[in-house]
Amino acid sequence: MSIFINRIRHDIKKRTLTVRENQMLTPNMRRVVLSGGDLANFVSISPDDHIKLFFKTENGFELRDYTPRAFNKETQELVIDFALHENGIATDWVRNAKSGDTIEIGGPRGSLIIEGAEWWVLIGDETAIPAIARRLEELPKGTNVTAIIAVTNPDERQEFKTNANLKLKWTIRPESEKTNPDELLFALENTNFPEGEGYVWVACEAHVTRKIREYLLTTRNHPPKNLKASGYWVKGQMGAHEKFE
Repeated sequence: MSIFINRIRHDIKKRTLTVRENQMLTPNMRRVVLSGGDLANFVSISPDDHIKLFFKTENGFELRDYTPRAFNKETQELVIDFALHENGIATDWVRNAKSGDTIEIGGPRGSLIIEGAEWWVLIGDETAIPAIARRLEELPKGTNVTAIIAVTNPDERQEFKTNANLKLKWTIRPESEKTNPDELLFALENTNFPEGEGYVWVACEAHVTRKIREYLLTTRNHPPKNLKASGYWVKGQMGAHEKFE
């Protein structure tokens, strides 16, 4: 069996949505449910799709990328999980968002569809949990998958629904170590890759992602075509992200 990868582009449309619900999942993760008629033709077909959220400022808008955690076409509800930080325009908005508030979104621009992987390894920090959770929910029954996730506190751990055969590894490191790859690398070094063709997905702070990618390609000799590595955030740069091809 070989892995088949397909990139699908979508028409980009700006949509105005209304906050229906805002709830706490963990001390530093909030879930916002958005609704509205503009979701009538919304499409998100990959667990790590990204949409743009438009946050109003005095000088216009600031844009941030978020994963569509779930979308219900029948009820026209879009779920987004927010990893909270000490400050920032998105964190400030989600902490204060209440039912009836509105926000504009755009995208997703495209989807990366990955089929045929005999096993998966998912690696990420707090910002990657929504994409990891959705991937686990959507994997075919019986698929072997290992998820390695770094959080700052045991209370940030979540339970995931999946029909896959899941091995879940949580690593706990302090806030000051979020850009240190050592804990995730240690967990990865102690992870056996099964036989067959598998896919590895990585999303952390850009420096951490870079080190994990380097380890996978050089030490583990994992084929680059079966690896997606993204810097979901960059230390000291608001709203920045990096992709590694």
